[in-house]
Amino acid sequence: MKHHESIIGELNNYIVRNVTASVGLSIYILIDTLFISMAAGAMGLTVLNLALPIYSLFSCTGLLLGVGGAAYFSLNKIDHPERVKTLYSELVIFAVLLGTAVIILINLFTRPLATILGANDQTMGMAIKYLRLMSIDAPVTMANYISVNFIRNDNHPGLTMRAALIESFVVIIFDWFFIFGLHLQIEGAALAAVVSPATSLIVLSFHKRFPYRQLEWHWVWPRLKTLKTAAKLGVSACLNELSTGVSIYVFNMVLLKLSGNYAVAAYGVISNIAIVTVAIANGVALGVQPLASREYGTRHFRNVRLALRHGIKITAAIAVLAFVALVVFRHPIITLFNHDHSLQLTRYAMAGMPIYFTSTLFSAINLLMIIFLTAINCATLSFSLSLLRGYVVLLPAIILMGWLFGINGVWAAVPVTELLITLVGFFLVHQQDHRLKLMEDAQRKANLTKSA
Repeated sequence: MKHHESIIGELNNYIVRNVTASVGLSIYILIDTLFISMAAGAMGLTVLNLALPIYSLFSCTGLLLGVGGAAYFSLNKIDHPERVKTLYSELVIFAVLLGTAVIILINLFTRPLATILGANDQTMGMAIKYLRLMSIDAPVTMANYISVNFIRNDNHPGLTMRAALIESFVVIIFDWFFIFGLHLQIEGAALAAVVSPATSLIVLSFHKRFPYRQLEWHWVWPRLKTLKTAAKLGVSACLNELSTGVSIYVFNMVLLKLSGNYAVAAYGVISNIAIVTVAIANGVALGVQPLASREYGTRHFRNVRLALRHGIKITAAIAVLAFVALVVFRHPIITLFNHDHSLQLTRYAMAGMPIYFTSTLFSAINLLMIIFLTAINCATLSFSLSLLRGYVVLLPAIILMGWLFGINGVWAAVPVTELLITLVGFFLVHQQDHRLKLMEDAQRKANLTKSA
């Protein structure tokens, strides 16, 4: 078993690489939002926010197969490598087939989909163009999420970090070229979104030269058993991502009813900044996951507990710093994204940001706890926590608090939900930590008995 210092060093390495990758992707998200606000104004921001739930569907499917499959891969790659020999290939092939079907369906039913998402007379034309082009992103995004998670768990986190950074740099250039160089406006942003995961996949393909890799490519037909195995462990990560899309959708509907398109545009600014804070928190959680899964699989329970505590310290520190920065600098941040100088957008966002981002600390800890529970093979507990966080508590809170307190109640629904889930999550994780401690003690006693 590795010593304390060795585990901390390895954990920091994973976390730094994953957070760096997340920051790289976050920079693209922010710049893309900025470019859209410059090219299409407040209505462009509104359309972007209306379409975010569809992006969330693409991402959550990739995470369902990627996080779950990679967790199963880590748990078995040392003791039972034969179980995971074709796992990666089956999942990627299935994702490409599913994504192709999604492209066809979105293009067949674009107008009804735009209506369901909340597009009205002001935004319908722009929304239809955007949705048709963004549909091409489905298979590429799904395959990228699967590849990133597997390669990270195949002891090559440095490559996933480089892929994310190169992806962000390249896609910013294409984003600018499509939107301003070719004057495609919001359609250009949709095309650039396809370039993003495609660039990442090209970089990740260099994993085949990694001398210590266990991943192999096999042309195989996906088996239902494989999909179910991956989905069982990945459902919590999927629900986390899907809850973002569902909550954005419910937010959009409530805000449209309360205050119209400019409130949704203000939420577009807030939600895109929130994607950045969540991405960084996910970077910490996904940095903890491979090591926690490996150490749990090899029955080094002390190291599993150490990974959890170290992860909580880091994610809490980052979350507090992010909250302070967002509150202190909220006016210049909002001004940056308000190219039309809309007073309505400014008023809604200035009031909403300090309320909404009170959730930053709680949401970061919640994401870590959910991923950690998956890492130690507690899929049911992780699923339950995800279900409470993204659906059972949050969605009624948005509607009820919006009805009771208006638009400020809508903003407050997120921190109230995250705080409640943190309390429940600490109880569940404390139980598992106690279980790990008992197994660690039993293991130590058994070793002492053998040595005697």
